Amino acid sequence: GLAACPAEIRAAQRLRYQVFVEEMGARLDCPEPGIESDRYDPFCQHLIVHDRTDDRVVGCYRILTDSQAARAGGYYSQNEFDISRILTLPGRFMEVGRTCVHPDYRSGATIALLWQGLARFMIMNRIDYLMGCASIPLTDGPGTAGAVWQAVRAKHLSPPEWRVFPKTPLPPFPPSSAGVNPDLPALLKGYLRLGAQVCGDPAWDPVFNTADLFLLLGIDHISARYAQHFIRRSA
Repeated sequence: GLAACPAEIRAAQRLRYQVFVEEMGARLDCPEPGIESDRYDPFCQHLIVHDRTDDRVVGCYRILTDSQAARAGGYYSQNEFDISRILTLPGRFMEVGRTCVHPDYRSGATIALLWQGLARFMIMNRIDYLMGCASIPLTDGPGTAGAVWQAVRAKHLSPPEWRVFPKTPLPPFPPSSAGVNPDLPALLKGYLRLGAQVCGDPAWDPVFNTADLFLLLGIDHISARYAQHFIRRSA
């Protein structure tokens, strides 16, 4: 469910620090030790999963709706992309991000609960589009990101009217990335199975050292299999 008090938000921010900074090595400026936060957090709602045996927060998403983004001065993804074409689409938007799951809870059940929570939120708030970024680690250089991008653009590229443009594009991909059949990051794979489309070239995020793909998922375009599983159960 949604975090109901500041203590639950801080628990999510501690989990984010553990995953993004300690595990993934993100070079973040964290004013408070052990807490990962930024200027968007106060405007967001924080979706969390608890382990009821010890009341730990073991998974989280943060949600920034269109009305909240207006108060925050924009969406987080606008730091990385020009999304002006997306924002001309009719309907309501919500941006999701800072997705993480505790290492001991990555069997799939936790992310499934988070997605069910997102579906419920979209229905209750009459949201038409979910958007956000899926990250590809650059620990091995841009080759893997290039192979992933080539693989997803062939089947999941959005129509031109849904295109976004990276503010910091990745360096040119090495020729070795062409024709490679890569393992897609789990979160990206999940979004694509839901029916999301990739809206253009990846952007480089130097803070997280990732290549980020901007994804857009219309509630009317969610695949029938997942609509039955998440949306109908949530409704």
